[in-house]
Amino acid sequence: MRTTRTVPARPVPARPVLFTALAVTTAGSVLLSPYTAAAEPRPPVHREAALDRHAAHPPASAAQRALGTAEAASGAIADDSRGYPRRQVLSPDPHNPADKSLKLGLTPYHAIAPKLNALQSLGDRVSVEVAGRSAGGHRLYLVTVTAPESARESRAQARMRELIENAPALAAKSREIRKSYKTPVFFNNNIHGNEWEGTDAALKLIEKLARAEDARTRDLLAHSRLYFNVTANPDGRIAGTRANANGFDMNRDFVTASQPEVRAMRQIMVAKQPAVMLDLHGYVNGTLIEPTTPPHGENYEYDLFLKNTYANALGMESAVNALGYTAAKDGVQPAQIPFRDQEEGWDDWPPIFTPQYAAYHGTVAAHTVEIPMRVNNASYDSLPVTELRRRAAINVDVAGAALRATLDFVRSRRTSLVADQIEVFRRGAAGAAQVPVSARTVPGVPGIGPEDVYTTTFPRAYVISPSGPATARLVDHLLANDIRVTRAAHAFRLGGKTYAKGSYVIDMRQPKRGLANALLADGRDISDKVSVMYDISGWSLGRLWGAKVETLPGLPYAVLRPVRAAAPVAYVAPRGDLRLRLDDPDEIAALNSLLRKGVQARRAADGSAIVPGSARRQAVEAARTYDVAFHATKRTGTTALHRTRVAAAVTAGELFALREMNFEVTPVSTDVLNAGFDWSSVDVLFVSTELDRDDLDTDARAALDAFLDGHGLVGRGATGAALGSAAGLLAAKPVEGNGDANGVVRVRNAAGALMAGAPDHGFVYAPVWFTDLGPDVRVEQSYATGNPLVSGHWRPSRDGSGGPADAAGQASVVSGPRAVLFGTEPLFRGHPKGEFAQVGRALFTMAPASGSGEESG
Repeated sequence: MRTTRTVPARPVPARPVLFTALAVTTAGSVLLSPYTAAAEPRPPVHREAALDRHAAHPPASAAQRALGTAEAASGAIADDSRGYPRRQVLSPDPHNPADKSLKLGLTPYHAIAPKLNALQSLGDRVSVEVAGRSAGGHRLYLVTVTAPESARESRAQARMRELIENAPALAAKSREIRKSYKTPVFFNNNIHGNEWEGTDAALKLIEKLARAEDARTRDLLAHSRLYFNVTANPDGRIAGTRANANGFDMNRDFVTASQPEVRAMRQIMVAKQPAVMLDLHGYVNGTLIEPTTPPHGENYEYDLFLKNTYANALGMESAVNALGYTAAKDGVQPAQIPFRDQEEGWDDWPPIFTPQYAAYHGTVAAHTVEIPMRVNNASYDSLPVTELRRRAAINVDVAGAALRATLDFVRSRRTSLVADQIEVFRRGAAGAAQVPVSARTVPGVPGIGPEDVYTTTFPRAYVISPSGPATARLVDHLLANDIRVTRAAHAFRLGGKTYAKGSYVIDMRQPKRGLANALLADGRDISDKVSVMYDISGWSLGRLWGAKVETLPGLPYAVLRPVRAAAPVAYVAPRGDLRLRLDDPDEIAALNSLLRKGVQARRAADGSAIVPGSARRQAVEAARTYDVAFHATKRTGTTALHRTRVAAAVTAGELFALREMNFEVTPVSTDVLNAGFDWSSVDVLFVSTELDRDDLDTDARAALDAFLDGHGLVGRGATGAALGSAAGLLAAKPVEGNGDANGVVRVRNAAGALMAGAPDHGFVYAPVWFTDLGPDVRVEQSYATGNPLVSGHWRPSRDGSGGPADAAGQASVVSGPRAVLFGTEPLFRGHPKGEFAQVGRALFTMAPASGSGEESG
C-alpha cells in the first residue's frame, strides 16, 4: 500500500479531489459496525519509521544469499528455443501451519506448488517455471498462459520481440508483427507479503483461462502471452510481513536491485518485454487504480504511457464497481483513479516502484492497483476470523475484476499497444524528442494541465571512468538493466577533454534511453513542483555509486566495442607491501575478510589499508573474491586495524549494507539490551534507530555506558546523535531538517582518514546537521553552501525552518575521539554504494585499539 496526503484542490474542474477516499470514511456512510472497512488514517508510509520494520526471517545468512546472483533460472525464463507448454512437476513444500495466509482463508505458500501442478495438468495452456529464489530461499514461480506453440513458433516470437526493441523502425513496418506477435502481459502479485489477495485472484484466473473454451478466451490466448509472478514475496506471504527475509520493501528496490526477488522480476521484464502490467497491492478503500498524480517521471514517453494507462484504468474501474459492492452494504467505497481524482501525493516520479520501472522496459500501460479491504497489521490481529475472511474474499473478487478487465483491454487494443511499445523504443534509438502531454497529444484523458508536463533533455552520451570496483559495479548494473554499454579501444578527446583508453561510453541513442538516463542523470530539484512527495525524489547512480560519470556532447571518434560485462578489477602487485584503497564497499569487504584471517593490516593517513607483503596469498584470494586491486606501496601505515564486530541498531537497509561490507553484525535494540546483552561479543556500536538510552532499565543503561567508556559509537540521524549526546560522547547539537525532505546533495569533505576519497555528493532522507560544536569535535563533512540540493524534494517546514538554506554550510558529519555522527544517509536502503565506505572507515576508527584480532573459526 501507498498512503497519500490529500491537499486543497487546485482550480482544475476535471480533477476533483476525493478528500475521504484515502483517509477515513465519510461520517454519513453506513458501515458494518463495529468493523470499519475504511483505510486507516496514518502518516505517509514513505518515512522509514512508518514501515513494517519486521523481516520475514532475520538470519544473516539470508542477506548473504541475496548478495549472490540468485538468478539460477534467468537463462530459463529467457529461453525461447523451447515451445509452450513447458511442463514441470514441482516438488511440494512442507506443510506450514504457521503460514499467515491460512487465517484469511487464502492460499498458503506450501499449497501453491501442488496447485500449479494441477493447473498444468488441465490442458496445454499453462506452463510453470522457477524464476529464482527469495532471500529466504523460497521458489519464485512464473506461470505463462498462452495458446500452444511449437519450438519454431517460440523462436519466431523471440525474433519479433528482438526486432521490436533493437530495430523498432523496421518493427513498426512489419506485417508479421502486426499479424502474429503475441502481446506480452505481466501480472505481478504480493510484492508486499502482507497484501495477499493478488496471488489468489491470479490463481483463480489461471484456472479459468486453462478451462475456458469460449471464442474470446481462445482469441486472447492465440494473440497474447500472459505472465503471472504468482507471489513476488513468499517470505513475507508466509510471515505476514510487508518485507522479505532481508527486511526490504521490494517495491522500493528497482533502482538498486539489491534483493534476489527484484532481480528475478527485472529479468522477467527484460526477457518478456511486457506491453501491459499490473502490480496488485492493498489496501485503499475504494480501490485505487493508477495512473498517478504529478510529478511524473521525466524520462518516460509519458504521452504513450498516459494514453494507455488511463484507458485501462477506466475499464478496471468499471469492472470493479460493477461487482456491486457498496459502502452501505459491504463497507466498500467506489474505485478511484489518482490522476483524475487527486491533486498530488501518489506520484510516478521515481522508478523504484514496479510499474514505474516497467515503463522503462517498454510497458505502455502499467498500474499499481490497491484493493480495498484492510486485513493486515492491526486488523489481522484484532478482527474476528469471519470478518477477515469476508474482507479477503471481497479483495480477491476486486483483484480478479481488475485482472479480467485488463485482459479485455489487451484483447481489444493489442495492435495499438504493441505499436506504442515500438514507438517508445523508436524514439530512444532515433534520439527523437519526447512529446509533452496535452489535450491534443493525449486525447480522451481529461484534466491534463501544465502540472502534468515533465520532460527532460537527454545527453548525447555518458562516459564512465575506465577502472575500479565502483565502475565495474555500475557497468554490470547497467548491463543487467538491459542498457547498452560500449568501451573505447583507445584514448579519445572530446569537448576539450581527454578520456582514457577503456572508458565506458553509453550512447543515449538506444531503445531504453529513458532507463539509462533515470539511472545515470543527476535528476532534478522538484521542490517547487509539488508540496509533498510519496517517496524518494533523487537517486542518481552517477552521483551516488562512486564511479566517475560525465556527459558527452557527442560520440568520440574512437572504436567503441560493445561489452557484455565490465572488465575485471582484481589485481595484486607481485612484490612489496600492498595498499588497498577503502573507497568502495567491496574494498571494505576484502579488508574484513583479511582481518578475520588474522592478517596484520594497518591504516594509512589517507584512510587506505596497508597489507604486508607476507599476506600476498591471502590478498590474491581476496582480490579474486571481491574484485579489488592491491597495489604496491612503500607506506607503512600508522594504526593497526583489527577485526571489527558491530552491534547495530539500524534499519534493514543499513544492516544489509553492513553485511555487504562483510562486517560481523549483531542486531540490537532497546528491547534486546533490556533483556541482557553480552557486550564482550562486539567492538563498536552503530545506532540509527530503535535504541533510546532513556528507555533502558538501570542495568542495561549501566552496561551500555560501560561499553561506550572504552569503545566508540557510530551514529546516524537524530537517534544516533541523541545517544551520542546522552552518553556524553560528542559535544554537538543535532538539528533536524524537514522530515519529508530527501534527495541528492552536494557536500564538502575535510582532508583526513575518514573522508579521503569520498564523493562530493551524498544522500539525505530527513536530513540532520550539527551546530554548537565542542572544542574536540572535528567537522568531517559539510553541506555545500548555497542550495545543497541537487535533485529531490526539500522544502522548509511550515514554520519556515528546516530547509536547504538552513543546512547550507553546516556540518553533516562530525567526529571526536569516541564517536562519529552522520546527518546524511550513507547506507540508505543499501543504495548509495559510493557512500558506504564512509561508514566502514568510521567503524574501523571507532573500534578500540585492543580489538580482537584472532582468526575466525
